[in-house]
Amino acid sequence: MSMKQAGNINEVILLLDEIIEKSKIDQSNLGLFAILYREVTVRVKEGIQNGSFQNGDRMEKLDVIFANRYLKAYYQYQAKEKPSECWGFAFEQADKFWPIVLQHLLLGMNAHINLDLGIASAEISTVEDIKDLQADFDKINSILSNLVGGVEKCLIKIWPTLTWILKFTGKIDTFFIDFSMETARNGAWKFANEFVAVPENEREACIQLRDQRITEIARLVSNPGYFVSAVFKFIRLFERGTIAQKIIDMQIAEQNNVECVAA
Repeated sequence: MSMKQAGNINEVILLLDEIIEKSKIDQSNLGLFAILYREVTVRVKEGIQNGSFQNGDRMEKLDVIFANRYLKAYYQYQAKEKPSECWGFAFEQADKFWPIVLQHLLLGMNAHINLDLGIASAEISTVEDIKDLQADFDKINSILSNLVGGVEKCLIKIWPTLTWILKFTGKIDTFFIDFSMETARNGAWKFANEFVAVPENEREACIQLRDQRITEIARLVSNPGYFVSAVFKFIRLFERGTIAQKIIDMQIAEQNNVECVAA
């Protein structure tokens, strides 16, 4: 499979559509994050068109560089090449039975926000002007946060017994809090500010070190402790439908702009 990269935001959406459709045919969980990310990209495009961002041209440039890091990792994995470690780990989980939809989404978000977003932000900035990006940086994260915010409600809606577990233990809530969007966003912004000052000849080593740290977070998402893992396995046993059907359900949820995504 050839390496495809986007030249503008419309091409990003088209390439994500290709990944989603291929995932349906292949019955691959890789399509789950792609749906969420497509919706983020559509919202960013709408924001650029209606003037929501301080600098629309800069935001499109950021969006394309940001997306191309995900696309590169995806096509590397498809070609059996080695992507960044955190993306490789996330993609490997997509081939396993036990992770639930929520974990697939969090693994994708972890790699893309905690590694890719900081790098992309630094690449369109200089040490002198990166602070000008912060408001728009926060907006792109807010879009992603709003789309993911309904995941827990959706789990409860699809599997009502989870309501009792949440009230009785509160431990699932702790899992979501530990991987809060605010923490991811703040970490990504801090990394962007550090990375923009790194000399060109040291950047690869800096990325590898960051990649290792983010992969450790991915391992926690994949294995969040005995109790939470046991609950997730129980949820997984009651998930209905094929992977393709989950992808379709999630597409419908996103298109209808409902408060939850499929689980």
